[in-house]
Amino acid sequence: MRILLFLCVVFALAPSAVRAAEPVTLEGEVIDSWCYLSGVMGGPDAVVGSAHHTCALWCAAGGIPVGLLTDDGTVYLILGFEGADPTGNDDLLDVQSQRLTVEGMAYERDGLRYLAVDRVIASAGITNRNHEDFGPVPSFAIPELN
Repeated sequence: MRILLFLCVVFALAPSAVRAAEPVTLEGEVIDSWCYLSGVMGGPDAVVGSAHHTCALWCAAGGIPVGLLTDDGTVYLILGFEGADPTGNDDLLDVQSQRLTVEGMAYERDGLRYLAVDRVIASAGITNRNHEDFGPVPSFAIPELN
C-alpha cells in the first residue's frame, strides 16, 4: 500500500511534457476524433471523407471532440474555432469532413496535440469522396451482415 501511495505522489508531482504554444498554418480534413482514434467504426480510411460525414456530424453535435487530420497523419484536437467554444458550434458543424487551411495556435501536452483555430483561410469542401468505396453505411456497421 505504501508503494502505491508513493507512486501516486511521484506521478502527481512529475512534470508533464508540455510544449509552448506556437502559431501555425495547417491544412487537413476536419474529422470525428472518437471514430478515428478509437477504430470503433473501422480503419482510418473508413472514418474520414464522405463515407463518414453523417456520423461525424452526429458525433460533433453530441459533443465528441472534433479534430484536424493533416496529410502527415497528425491529429490536432480542436479546442476553439474562430473564437468560439467548439462544442455545439454550428460553424464547426458546417465544415465537418471538409478540407481546410487554418491559422491558429498549436499546443502539445503529453504527446497529444491541440489546436485553437483563429481563422479559416480556405475551404476546399469535402474532397475525400470515399462513400462509393465504403457505402453511406459501411457493411461492418450493419450487425446483420457481420
